Amino acid sequence: MTEISYIDGPNGTRLAYAKTKGTGPTTVFLSGYKSDMEGTKAVHLEAWAKQTGRAFLRFDYSGHGISGGAFEDGCIGDWADDAQAVIEAVVDGPVVLVGSSMGGWIAALMTKRLSDVAGFVGIAAAPDFTEDGFWAGFTDAQRDEIMRDGSVALPSDYDDPYIVTRRLIEDGRNHLVLRDPLPMPFPVRLLQGTEDTAVTRETALRLLDHIDGPDVQLTLVRDVDHRFSDPHCLKMIEDAILAVGG
Repeated sequence: MTEISYIDGPNGTRLAYAKTKGTGPTTVFLSGYKSDMEGTKAVHLEAWAKQTGRAFLRFDYSGHGISGGAFEDGCIGDWADDAQAVIEAVVDGPVVLVGSSMGGWIAALMTKRLSDVAGFVGIAAAPDFTEDGFWAGFTDAQRDEIMRDGSVALPSDYDDPYIVTRRLIEDGRNHLVLRDPLPMPFPVRLLQGTEDTAVTRETALRLLDHIDGPDVQLTLVRDVDHRFSDPHCLKMIEDAILAVGG
């Protein structure tokens, strides 16, 4: 495993990252909501990058993994700032952004902020999920609770209940990417499992429709869930990175 390093993040927290030296555009893995850089996909892609001599970066947002801060204090804007800070601090040259779930939303925001993006790979990308997933799915009682108390607990298939905060919802509205065209003048590959119960194929199609670029492809994979991390799926991610980043 690559040695873990730290930088001071833009919001005063220590941000952990692991940078693998190599050639070509740096592949940057952006993990999902409540996930971290020790996840199956991040660790596998780091090993693959080492085997193929490619530069690679994985990191933890504030409140995730071994970075500082509390998860419940964070929001999309904070985590996007974290991603930008780490990438700009440790990467020279072009990047291939690989965003998993929420990381797909963060990566979409990075395409607007970073000066040298070579390609984008979305894995069950979940843009705008705070509004179109959480808020849209809340009952009236849950909406009242989060506005009154500042948070609401939601059940999760993967971990402890999600604590969704009012700040997360309100900040998310300032970072929506599916309300206007998304310029991506570089190769884009979107990967989506048909059995994903967290991110639907309708979300993938909506993202496809909003991206404005010359080379955008969506692949639906039958019988694959949100994890998208069995050996066949991991190979598909490798191939997608090669397709967009050379």
